[in-house]
Amino acid sequence: MTTSDASVSDGTIDMDTPQSPRQVSIPRSLNGCWTCRLRRKRCDQKRPVCDGCAALYITCHYSQERPEWMDGGIRQEEMTEKVKREVKDNAHRRRGERAHISADHASISESRIGKWTMLPQKLSMDEASSRCDLLGTPKTRSDAQNNGTETCLEAPATRSQRPAECPLASKGSSESIGVGRSDTIHLMFYLEELFPFLFPFYHPSFLQGGRSWILEMMTSSPVVRQALLCQSSYFFSLGAGAANRDECWRTILMKTMDAFGVLRQALQVIDGSSITEHRHGAVRIMASIIQVQRFEITISSFENCQAHLTGALALFRQLLDSSEATEPACPRSKFNSVISRLGPSPIPLDAPNLHIPSAEQAAFCFSSALLIMDDIVASTILQEQPRLYENHHSLLDNTFGTGPAINLEAVVGCQNWVWLLIGEISVLDAWKKQCQRAANLDVMELVHRAAAVKDSLETGLAKLEANPVIAPKQSCGMLDVLTADYRQPSQLSDRRSSLVTRVWAHAAVLYLFVVVSGWQPASSDVRYHVAQIIELLTVQAKPPASLRTMVWPFCVAGCLAEPAQEAHLRAMVKALQPPSVFGTVRKALEIMENVWRNRDSGNTAYQDLATCFRSQGDLVLLV
Repeated sequence: MTTSDASVSDGTIDMDTPQSPRQVSIPRSLNGCWTCRLRRKRCDQKRPVCDGCAALYITCHYSQERPEWMDGGIRQEEMTEKVKREVKDNAHRRRGERAHISADHASISESRIGKWTMLPQKLSMDEASSRCDLLGTPKTRSDAQNNGTETCLEAPATRSQRPAECPLASKGSSESIGVGRSDTIHLMFYLEELFPFLFPFYHPSFLQGGRSWILEMMTSSPVVRQALLCQSSYFFSLGAGAANRDECWRTILMKTMDAFGVLRQALQVIDGSSITEHRHGAVRIMASIIQVQRFEITISSFENCQAHLTGALALFRQLLDSSEATEPACPRSKFNSVISRLGPSPIPLDAPNLHIPSAEQAAFCFSSALLIMDDIVASTILQEQPRLYENHHSLLDNTFGTGPAINLEAVVGCQNWVWLLIGEISVLDAWKKQCQRAANLDVMELVHRAAAVKDSLETGLAKLEANPVIAPKQSCGMLDVLTADYRQPSQLSDRRSSLVTRVWAHAAVLYLFVVVSGWQPASSDVRYHVAQIIELLTVQAKPPASLRTMVWPFCVAGCLAEPAQEAHLRAMVKALQPPSVFGTVRKALEIMENVWRNRDSGNTAYQDLATCFRSQGDLVLLV
């Protein structure tokens, strides 16, 4: 136990507990944060968040002047109780660390994905082959054996039990593919309730298979199944109002550890050989990593964001490099080549003319969209060029007039052009920082580069504001008639996509303004765009829970908000209940509160948005 949490037990602070001789020998700092002084703890004086406060996930109060509540009386006692509650509220996050992979030890080599597994040895090809069933994916045979086709391997089973054909094509029950009754309940809860909540804009047409690929992944892939079970168990326990929360949390941690274990084993399988032999498995692993990432972010655990993101990016790049695309080998042609090799698509006997994507094709498109989003948001925090930046225009732009290869609007509700421009701004920010370090920043060049981005943002916003509502899709057949009631959420998400895009676009303008002009919250331009975001989120964003799909713009606006707007922003977060379901929104408010405290104390530590986002000590992906 560290000095910082020596007096913490089960989420409470004992400020009167006698200290051990070792603790007494360490003098407390007189220049540390006010939180550590309140707790009577030694502070390492790191800014903007000291290690002691970071370890406990509590607010680190820094200011040159003594806070008004540090009065030695009633207000100080009230603050003490508030800090105690904060420690207790975040107890589950400290317990959860035992089940997480340390980001320092789990970072993935761009060239060796297997390092993510944290296992010292690498499987031989024979061992990998014997455990290939972990992937639940096709295993390539030689062309002489099957003319280049692939046969499906099922969920874990011994070789003696392995059927001759893919279990999804057989007539076996759910038990025959290793899914028990309890897991079935949790997986259906994920499919029917949780997935629509997490991804409210994703409504693929029934004529494209709908969300059936998720069900297929659940039942055929242990990797995907474990990743989804840890999420479903958590939310199911919340929805069921479990009485023994500690026991539920232990169960969820075990499922999360199981998910990591299956991922590590699956990664071992593909690490010892060419990824071309395990394309389907690599897609399932990439989808699982992103799903685990989303789960951890939802419960306000950001320690592994960098590791997960790096791993998924490495897999994505290796898949593109394995595409064997014909010339010109642009990212789009590579992406399309991967899609074609993840087939063949299933063809319903009653609709032979339909081309429904295979489960792996749909999973690759869906996961790639989330990965690009995560990469772009991470770049705004790290002040680095997005690692997939060279792929952006080829994959996201409608270059060929047939629609983009990856449609982020269909997955997260924000149109591609905004993501392209946020990526350009992050590239500009990274260039600016590099020039500043070299002491050769050309301000005229900075303004020139920013002008084109600003014009594009303003043009796009003007079009959206002139036509803010997208008309619902027209019925195109019997399936649309039969499922009319169920399509209402889809129609609503279509109409909301314009709103979501506007919110992200206004935040992008603010981001660009800060990159070019610095931290000027009093600027009339900044105030205008902040007010626009708050108005859109307050008046037009329905239901209020949709705020969770726009957390990054919400946080950008909040960090630059005026004091008079703070209470309203707090109320927006407070209205989202239960708090355990809206972890990213609560994290955004923590970041905003930290900025507001430093502003009120006259601390000028915050000069850009990246500093605000990094104030919590981790890569905080507000997605």
